[in-house]
Amino acid sequence: MADEILEKAASTGSIVSGGVGAVSAPAAGDLGVYGSTTNDGGILSPEQSRQFIEYIFEQQVLARDGRRVTMRTNAAELEKLNVGERVIRAAAQADATYTNAGVTFTKVELSTKKIRLDWEVSTEALEDNLEGAGLEDHLVRVMTRAFANDLEDLAINGTGTGSNAFLNIMEGFVAKENASTNTATFGTDVEDLQALVLAMPRKYRASRAAMKFYADTETVSAIINGLGSSGNLNSERIVERVVGGQEPQVLGAPIAYRVLGLPLLEVPLMPANRVVLTFPENRIWGFQRDITVHREFQPKKDTVEYTVFLRFGVAIEESDAIARTA
Repeated sequence: MADEILEKAASTGSIVSGGVGAVSAPAAGDLGVYGSTTNDGGILSPEQSRQFIEYIFEQQVLARDGRRVTMRTNAAELEKLNVGERVIRAAAQADATYTNAGVTFTKVELSTKKIRLDWEVSTEALEDNLEGAGLEDHLVRVMTRAFANDLEDLAINGTGTGSNAFLNIMEGFVAKENASTNTATFGTDVEDLQALVLAMPRKYRASRAAMKFYADTETVSAIINGLGSSGNLNSERIVERVVGGQEPQVLGAPIAYRVLGLPLLEVPLMPANRVVLTFPENRIWGFQRDITVHREFQPKKDTVEYTVFLRFGVAIEESDAIARTA
């Protein structure tokens, strides 16, 4: 499916140039993208942008599980409301006395950061490799996969500050989730996970069926092994993976188990020794529609250079609807 999407994008000229790897005329630089008058790249059309974003999401784990927002500007305000707890009242016969339930309207601010990806390939590499002209197309696929992985890494582990040139680009989910005071001691036993459920405010526990546990690969393995050795999960259930309510495991999809009646999703790029319980839609991914892809031939270097620009951002809708290990 991912390859089909990229092929469709390539056929519209959104990624590759000159009919996929046109090494016979590397200086042509013909992308044929929306709004381009110089044939050296430009802003993708809305449909091309959608295809590009879809392909990126297919390469990610946490992004496929969250809420996706396509933005037309680099900043957006998403409406949210809160009705609080215990809004019903007793009603007496022939009595018009009433109390309106309070509804609080607030906004979630979502802003994007401009991200870039650059790579180049020499004309000799395009001419001499075993794939021939197909190498350029293959490189586009490889770099797009790497682009998707780095986006998810930044979205999860970004700090927004510090000396790390990659992580300080923006504040990721881990930093935003740390604002939640609903914490429990880290552990991989069933009692530790139950403590995480109890750390969630009662108003959200009423909808616990919609929640999910999230953890890195090592933590998920420790939880599954612990449940198996304690007799809480037999060997048949250990290998039974639930993905989107469908069984058995779908190749290439995020790996999910079920613990305490709730899905446990393996997120390889999450920090070690951390378990988070929240609603999938509580994590918001914002992608600005304007994506620029440039392909340019450098005659003095005899290379073909690619540059991709993308704006994206992340936000938490309700930090109180998160329980995490401390």
